Amino acid sequence: MEKFTTLTGVAAPMPLVNIDTDMIIPKQFLKTIKRSGLGVHAFDEMRYDETGAENPDFVLNKPQYRNAQIIVAGDNFGCGSSREHAPWALADFGIRAVVSTSFADIFYNNCFKNGMLPIRLPQEQVDLLMRDSERGANARMTIDLEAQEITTSDGEKIHFDIDPFKKHCLLNGLDDIGLTLQKVSAIGDYETRMEQSRPWV
Repeated sequence: MEKFTTLTGVAAPMPLVNIDTDMIIPKQFLKTIKRSGLGVHAFDEMRYDETGAENPDFVLNKPQYRNAQIIVAGDNFGCGSSREHAPWALADFGIRAVVSTSFADIFYNNCFKNGMLPIRLPQEQVDLLMRDSERGANARMTIDLEAQEITTSDGEKIHFDIDPFKKHCLLNGLDDIGLTLQKVSAIGDYETRMEQSRPWV
């Protein structure tokens, strides 16, 4: 998994509340178990019209936000069904961090397992970042995970809290498999002991 240390990029404003996982990646695209290729379908029903043409009013279709790596969102982001395809689609699109006042628990935890940083902040700080993101591609934010700080385009710093274990995993690029592989020596020793003490198993 790609490490998350410091990110400087364009933030896209998405003030809509209750953006659920079906809005992030509609159910018809859940047939794959690959993590790649879903970015083109992220926010499909908002990005495209019934003919498949891009909706010019959707924020991620606007020229200044096409390369956005951060989303500043309304409350309760990632609610709805518990599909890991939602963070897969966002990550494949290029999103590395989402800022909101709250997240659905399963989506929140799935983000960390896929190298994405979800940041919870009070409403007034989200409002400040939302206004900053509305300034377009010239307003680039920096997220420093080690320092747990967001720096606005004007240089204002906002502190955020994060679980120390989740922070460790992101900084070191460790998903569940990576965490297990850190114990490979101990697992091998255990298997050897079991083979010697219980050869019939």
